[in-house]
Amino acid sequence: MVQNIFYIVLLVSLYFTTFVNYLLFHTLAEIFSIIVACSFFLITWNSKKYIKNPYLLFIGIAYFFIAFLDLLHTLSYKGMPIFTGYDFYANQLWIGARYMESMTLLLAFFFLNKNKQFNPELLFLIYTVITAFLVASIFVWQSFPVCFIEGSGLTPFKKISEYIICVILLISMRLLHKKRKLFEGEIYNWMLISMSCTVVSELAFTFYISNYGVSNLIGHYFKIFSFYFIYKAIVKTAIKDPYKIIFKELDTTIKSLNDEITERKKLEHEKEENIAKLKKALEDIKTLNGLIPICSHCKKIRDDKGYWNRLETYIDEHSEATLSHGICPECIKKHYPGHVG
Repeated sequence: MVQNIFYIVLLVSLYFTTFVNYLLFHTLAEIFSIIVACSFFLITWNSKKYIKNPYLLFIGIAYFFIAFLDLLHTLSYKGMPIFTGYDFYANQLWIGARYMESMTLLLAFFFLNKNKQFNPELLFLIYTVITAFLVASIFVWQSFPVCFIEGSGLTPFKKISEYIICVILLISMRLLHKKRKLFEGEIYNWMLISMSCTVVSELAFTFYISNYGVSNLIGHYFKIFSFYFIYKAIVKTAIKDPYKIIFKELDTTIKSLNDEITERKKLEHEKEENIAKLKKALEDIKTLNGLIPICSHCKKIRDDKGYWNRLETYIDEHSEATLSHGICPECIKKHYPGHVG
């Protein structure tokens, strides 16, 4: 309860910074998401040998580069006296970062669905190249499409891009729901909420006509919510109880091994029973193949203990054969002469 009140006070205080300077609000909001993303990366990178969930490992590495683009976006925002030679940096970097974020959340499912492992160092290198190319297209070549024009607002490219990003995120949410059994319960819930907040944030950024407008304010609030829930899902969970992430797969593996051990014990028991039956059958066969003492008159057979048993009883105990009774033609003539036709 106290913690929730603290968060509410913090969010309200953040809003009041807009009355001092909107640039201050924007910087604080972006710094929060940057810190969360970098923390996510550091935990993932230092645990990469133990994390067997390729989805978490994939996005954990990618969020470092998303944080880097968000940092450049913050430094190039209108009013910041750093990148002043070009008016379109901030919005272009925003779209570039959001495309990278949404595509990362989607592409990570490729490895999860195929249960494929990848080289983290190679993935880091690939994202380095992509980020360098994106930054060069904005700062050096200035070939990245313009996203915002002061006075007229968003360009068609910016609006369409925001809608495309929302569709990608919705697809990712659907895939996350289908694969929810592969995630620890809390992580799945917080990630789903985080993606939902990101969708709302992107939709809010399709309406503003000023970088300091209300729609822009709402969009940044929902970005804060989105990264807060990422923090809840990964960073806080990893710090509070790292086994939930690192050893989730180990628990699953142990369960599978226990099931396999139980099945093997069952098969071993059945195998032992079959072997015992075969041994008994072999002993019976050997007994029947040996010298069998039989009475020349009554045809009883003497067993190993010296008892005389009827032929039918002996065969029944020492073989798998089942006897049926009948009368041969000679016995019919001998014992039932009146029935001979």
